[in-house]
Amino acid sequence: MDRYYRVLLVSASEGLNRALGEMLPLTGGAEVTHAGSVSAAKRLLLAQSYDWVIVNSPLPDDAGIRFASDASSGGAVALLLAGAETAEQIGERVTGQGVFVLRKPNTREALRTALVWLGAARERLRKNETKTLSLEEKMAEIRVVNRAKWLLIRHKGLDEPAAHRLIEKQAMDRCVTRRAVAEEIVAQYGE
Repeated sequence: MDRYYRVLLVSASEGLNRALGEMLPLTGGAEVTHAGSVSAAKRLLLAQSYDWVIVNSPLPDDAGIRFASDASSGGAVALLLAGAETAEQIGERVTGQGVFVLRKPNTREALRTALVWLGAARERLRKNETKTLSLEEKMAEIRVVNRAKWLLIRHKGLDEPAAHRLIEKQAMDRCVTRRAVAEEIVAQYGE
């Protein structure tokens, strides 16, 4: 299944920019934003989130290693293109932080493979983000239901199991969620 990605390409090399620009549609679609320096890339990353960050190291103002790590910890999937003499050493430093490192010079096939890996990693992150949101929603529901139960205990003189049953019964009778019933109780008795 093809996906659409927002890509931040941090590179001062027009040749690489052109080559990646030709390859990115192979992933299904991409909105590519270019930055020619790390400082420009930092400003862009503050203003918008990206699915992928591709850093062609070194850049005019910095090597981009720290930037790639920061982008990866911020939710993007990061690929750092590093010179053959430093790629292994850089890889040892940043792969634990979720940054892919690709040695250059490289071939179109190596770049294409790296893009496939970025896509796979980003899809894995999307699934985890969805699970996290689901858990956060569940925790929010538990909090509001518990608050409603304690308000019923305080204002109606119920014990905890009876308050719980009341919320469950109202939710079933009215075909609404427990959270909706609990929010009504909190609004009614809220303090």
